[in-house]
Amino acid sequence: MPKGLVVQKYGGSSVANPERIKEVARRVVSYKQRGYSLVVVVSALADTTDELIELASAITGKPPEREMDMLMATGEQVSCALLAMAIDKLGYKAISFTGGQVGIITDSSHTKARIVKISAERLNNELKKGKIVIVAGFQGVTQENDITTLGRGGSDLTAVALAYTLNAKICEIYTDVEGVFTADPRIENRAKKISKITYDEMLEMASLGAQVMQSRSIEVAKKFGIPIHVRSSFSHKEGTMIISEAKKLEDVVVTGITINKNEAKITICNVPDKPGVAAKIFKEVSNAGINVDMIVQNVSHTRQTDISFTVLKTDLPKATRMTKKVANKIGTGEVLKDQDIARVSIVGVGMRSHHGIAATMFETLAENSINIEMISTSEISISCIIKKKFADLAVKALHEKFGLGK
Repeated sequence: MPKGLVVQKYGGSSVANPERIKEVARRVVSYKQRGYSLVVVVSALADTTDELIELASAITGKPPEREMDMLMATGEQVSCALLAMAIDKLGYKAISFTGGQVGIITDSSHTKARIVKISAERLNNELKKGKIVIVAGFQGVTQENDITTLGRGGSDLTAVALAYTLNAKICEIYTDVEGVFTADPRIENRAKKISKITYDEMLEMASLGAQVMQSRSIEVAKKFGIPIHVRSSFSHKEGTMIISEAKKLEDVVVTGITINKNEAKITICNVPDKPGVAAKIFKEVSNAGINVDMIVQNVSHTRQTDISFTVLKTDLPKATRMTKKVANKIGTGEVLKDQDIARVSIVGVGMRSHHGIAATMFETLAENSINIEMISTSEISISCIIKKKFADLAVKALHEKFGLGK
């Protein structure tokens, strides 16, 4: 008797080489043997994406984004075809598809496209034939049939979107860690695995630097209530369930600490302090497709002010060019950039009903002689921009202060 559909996603480390691919094939087949239908989403083999980026940069410093998508989409095609072969060798029927072949239609925002719709008719036809369907993650096509990619970590989004479209029982995300931890276990060896975490907390942690899942995939999962199980492809232990509500003890205020070393800061000096100036600056940056995160504008005492904001390091060259362009138009001072920063954040739904959390965070950083350059808050998180050299120290100090290793 069929048990229903499971969508699984395997990251690059899970399919890093032929032996790992064979191991994934055995795991997938074990689900089939237990009566499940399966759609399996795979990322490119480990390091492939970085190698493709290096190839492009060896040709040009400014590759056209459309051509980058053509190049980057090849990595996932390799791994999904190899996995289909490995499953076939085990005596089970499998078929591999690109994102476009299974009807993942996106907008035309190359390198960070958004899914518009998924037809999935072809995919359903193959499932009805009893086949295991392997889908190349991270990619889709526009209405004009141009290949697009969904941004770094986009295979997570592919899996969650397919789980919603196909009404799957669960979406399993396989990675190289055993779930979501209170901090990066590579930095803090006392970090603990979290058995259950809410969509809100996971979304906040993902957007603030936790590399377990792509934040856009969590947004979709939360919107449609798709249960996600984050677990390791290197073991059979239970991982972390991401769900709408997780019962916690009253005193659990902070769930986790995140660190993001992939941001950079841009500062525009001597900006005229008058209405509309900030709007002009950030409209230009937005029009270039650059996502701005933290923004700090200093209080003006001289009719001029400094404005600082953070962007992803990958967007820094383009963001700097656009900022200098608009700075010249409105007559500001120098435009400075700083790549030597990190964002450390504390996250927890318990922060909604507790006071003094920010003060404790700031005191802990001060006790460790860590200067705060920028601060931002949400209902369930507090983030500080600090110098990158203090990043690991900040994580360890905050993890201990909030008792997350107990």
